[in-house]
Amino acid sequence: MAAVSAKDADTVRALLEEGAPPDTPGPDGLPLLCAAVAGFDDKTAEVLTEAGADPGRELPDGTTPLLRAVDLGSDALVDAVLGSDPRLRLAPGVWERLLDLARHWWETGEEEELRRRTGATGPAIRRLVNDGMYTDVEEVSLGGLTVRAGHSAILTSLEERLDILAPVAELVARAVLYRVPSQLDVNWANARHVLGRRQSPQDWSELKALQHHPDPVRRSFLADVVWSRNHSAWWDQRQDTAQDAEFLAAWALAEPDGMVLARVLEVYAEHEHADHEAFALRYADHPDARVRSQIANLIPREAPPTEAAATTLLTLSRDPEPDVRSSTAPELAAHATPAFRAALLTLTGDPDSTVRAQAGISLVNCDDRTPAVTDALVALLDEEHQLLRLEIVYALARQDDPRTEQAWERVGELPPDFGWIGPHQEDHRILAYWAYQQRHRPTN
Repeated sequence: MAAVSAKDADTVRALLEEGAPPDTPGPDGLPLLCAAVAGFDDKTAEVLTEAGADPGRELPDGTTPLLRAVDLGSDALVDAVLGSDPRLRLAPGVWERLLDLARHWWETGEEEELRRRTGATGPAIRRLVNDGMYTDVEEVSLGGLTVRAGHSAILTSLEERLDILAPVAELVARAVLYRVPSQLDVNWANARHVLGRRQSPQDWSELKALQHHPDPVRRSFLADVVWSRNHSAWWDQRQDTAQDAEFLAAWALAEPDGMVLARVLEVYAEHEHADHEAFALRYADHPDARVRSQIANLIPREAPPTEAAATTLLTLSRDPEPDVRSSTAPELAAHATPAFRAALLTLTGDPDSTVRAQAGISLVNCDDRTPAVTDALVALLDEEHQLLRLEIVYALARQDDPRTEQAWERVGELPPDFGWIGPHQEDHRILAYWAYQQRHRPTN
């Protein structure tokens, strides 16, 4: 009970392994899974469910832990409580209740439903929170109740588990519900994922039509779906992305909105295409900085850049916008030319801290270990970016530089679980520092 209340999933797991019953009741008499759900604690909920806690157990009010999770609007929480193979464990009637509840919230809207339930009339409080490892969601509080605005994402996920093919138009509507394109928004991300795996010609025809939609948010979402299609093809080891590359190239030439064009070029850069450099040169002086920030990614790394491409990259490294300057650092580091290295060293002294950090990380990842590069990295040890300082330790340790210990002291205390990837797997930067210590340990 104490471990669940503290949201300490590791201790909960250890106690379960020692024999603690997964359906242990809390002070309110309800199984502790309900406490984890109420606290939006998807990690503890997952541990309890994996250990055998029953997400479909009927509670005195007629709900279940799973229904409560859906009600709260956190897709990560619902996924955790569903567990593995839910179709084998849950009756068809249960699925219908879950779908109906998620759809009700989505169609009604979180704020309106909270007003209906509480009678509150004041403004709702909204804040952005993490929902799972890779996505965000808006949290809405009103009248003493708090939910997350991920009900459309939950509906999309439940349908996918049940092989229900929702109409393309409806999935698009779920993604763009909040009118702000965000690749991290859970509603956007789930709809993108599902549509990215659709292979039917009819679905693709309906999606491509969004290219001409007057709403730039919908056009931006289409670019994201094409990105997802490309990644799905990579995971499935399919080689059928050439058509998508041609589609993106043609679309870029006609796209009038800077936000959308930037995303189209970003997705296009991930496809193999002979015209990458031509597009880079075409848009290098685009008035929208978001577009210019994508140009460096279009310059091929496999071969030395042409004179025109090199000139473009150097010009962008002096762009008035920090995001544009920052975008050039990895590409400058990829080619060992004196002019590129000089430009990268200049970026380490940029007025913008984000540019300096990106330049430093790019220097760490290049093969140049000359004193000028090493001294530039040491000069960045006072930067506020902790990961940059750790990267500098990595670079110095690999060179057996005597300033490695000094650099390690500048890193500061890392989070307790930082660097642990899996059993017997540690962060490569920390391993490099440990190896440095071993090599330089005094011998008796």
